Amino acid sequence: MFNLKNEFYLKIILIISFTALIFAFFVEHILGHQPCNLCIIERIPYGISIILIAIIFIIKKNQKFLILLLILNFAFSFTISIYHYGIEQGFFEESTVCKVSNFTENITKEDVLKALSKKTISCKDVTFRFFGFSLTSFNVVLSLLFIITLIKIFIKYEKNK
Repeated sequence: MFNLKNEFYLKIILIISFTALIFAFFVEHILGHQPCNLCIIERIPYGISIILIAIIFIIKKNQKFLILLLILNFAFSFTISIYHYGIEQGFFEESTVCKVSNFTENITKEDVLKALSKKTISCKDVTFRFFGFSLTSFNVVLSLLFIITLIKIFIKYEKNK
């Protein structure tokens, strides 16, 4: 079982993950800033972390494995965020992920006409800044901090075994 310090760190990650999702939806739905495709993809690891941490606290089994999954989850988040930040800064070119509006349906000529009439959000255009930083830059920092914290928890778990 985890010690109280590790539980505290997991609760902090849980609260920050939940807050990040609420803030992203607030910016989108209340303030009206439309996210690009990478912004939407960057939300996924926060939702996964909420589920995994809830499982850790409720089931109290396979904690070592779940911590490892959390590390991989935020490594994915960090990678996507670095890539997105690189696009924002002009280091990388936009990929097709930034330009596709729907991955699952066959596209008809009517869909193409609708897509041309809609304003598409580019991954390189930052429509919302918080304290002068894009939400992607915050995601880079948070993901890295979470990875470091979770690695420390994983190492302590190994030592206490």
